[in-house]
Amino acid sequence: MKVWFITGASRGFGALITKEALAAGDAVVATARNAQAVKEKIGEHPNLLAVALDVTNEDQAREAAALAVERFGRIDVLANNAGYGLLGAVEEATASEIEALYATNVFGVLKVTRAVLPHMRRQRAGHILNFSSIGGYFGYPGWGVYGSTKFAVEGLSESLAAEVATFGIKVTIIEPGFFRTDFLHDSSLAISPASIPDYVGTPAGDMRHFAAAANHAQPGDPAKLARGILTLANAVNPPLRMPFGSDTVAKIEEQNASVAEELAKWRELAVSTDFDV
Repeated sequence: MKVWFITGASRGFGALITKEALAAGDAVVATARNAQAVKEKIGEHPNLLAVALDVTNEDQAREAAALAVERFGRIDVLANNAGYGLLGAVEEATASEIEALYATNVFGVLKVTRAVLPHMRRQRAGHILNFSSIGGYFGYPGWGVYGSTKFAVEGLSESLAAEVATFGIKVTIIEPGFFRTDFLHDSSLAISPASIPDYVGTPAGDMRHFAAAANHAQPGDPAKLARGILTLANAVNPPLRMPFGSDTVAKIEEQNASVAEELAKWRELAVSTDFDV
């Protein structure tokens, strides 16, 4: 039996992964700002511990991790799933919007991870799943600030994986594409109200209309992703990056080819800056 610690477990991917883990016979510490919302979504289960956690509160994160170990003795899988989106051109986003987004999407991941890591180091085992996005691999117009939080998560996760491997702890970056969750709904997506007229008709401006039309019409099946996360957690040698969705795979292949082409074009200038031997 694995013991999961899942943030943002009251809805979306977090709730689905919680249900899949419980159905598989695992134990789950399911966290959300409102623990009652978790109980209402998941129902009663002997292997479920619902805990109130605002991921921006480091003290609360440490308390939640301690409760998990007190109840189940260990934490095998940490799923840093909590987060939300911000839609708008980089210039349109306000300082307060940017700071709030980073507080959850980046600093929240750091605070929860730092709270759980001492327990995983003590165990000399564990698996950290950090939820990024295809927006953390490729920068979409209109999603610049949101994407930057996911780029940050990817960079943190790469370094973290190298740091904790010696303790038997694995790290995987989860990169979902567009899945049919509430991510594009106003319950999960903030839209910068400071719309600048110059961006109307540009890729960033048009993205506002795309997001509204794409809501609940995305190609990805969230239930299949949740099952995929269980498969990943049970893998002996999980990958550093795990993309989910055919749209994600296509965009990664396109991005990799573009980077390789650009590097080949500018390689001579790139390598010309070393000291002469």
